[in-house]
Amino acid sequence: MVRTSASEDAYTAEPFVPERGGLDALRRAAAECRGCPLHRDATQTVFGAGDKDARVMLVGEQPGDQEDRQGKPFVGPAGKLLDRALAEAGIDPSEAYVTNAVKHFKFTQAEPRKRRIHKAPTLREMTACGPWLAAELAAVEPELIVVLGATAGKALLGSSFRVTQVRGTVLEEEIHGRPERLVPTVHPSSVLRSDDREAAYQGLVSDLQVAADAMS
Repeated sequence: MVRTSASEDAYTAEPFVPERGGLDALRRAAAECRGCPLHRDATQTVFGAGDKDARVMLVGEQPGDQEDRQGKPFVGPAGKLLDRALAEAGIDPSEAYVTNAVKHFKFTQAEPRKRRIHKAPTLREMTACGPWLAAELAAVEPELIVVLGATAGKALLGSSFRVTQVRGTVLEEEIHGRPERLVPTVHPSSVLRSDDREAAYQGLVSDLQVAADAMS
């Protein structure tokens, strides 16, 4: 029988989040997070990265296989596609801050040497990780949040969020006690899975142009 800690059972990162120290302190503390069981199978915590004074924060779902191995967000194929789309939309990727709603890679694996298959986090797991995202928003204070996909949208805006209904629009909502402007769009990994990848990519670029215009 696997013993779990009280922190895991509580499903909240709150006890691990430092009260002060900025992004560096948050990143160090997140490396030790045991706020839900996802930390057990993941290689490491994958915290947000980028410009600490970024005007735009991009929020995805969770780390993928490459992110889990390297410890950095959006370094796999979806991240490379996102950087290209941002640049095409007029947003410098080096001036953005990127993170995920969930900081540990959740996956299934048929056998130890088989490929690790991404598995969507539950609402409970997203809620557990919420204090990290709240702390990142408070530290960076972006002008705009780009919501990448349905899972990030549900983490920020609630379970009724539907990316297809609001993508490419500017929303104004209170997020973790702060008034925020958000532009939802699809997750770049969905572009890579699309039957018509070029059309899906152009749709992503179009949504990101809305974000760029909102900050101009």
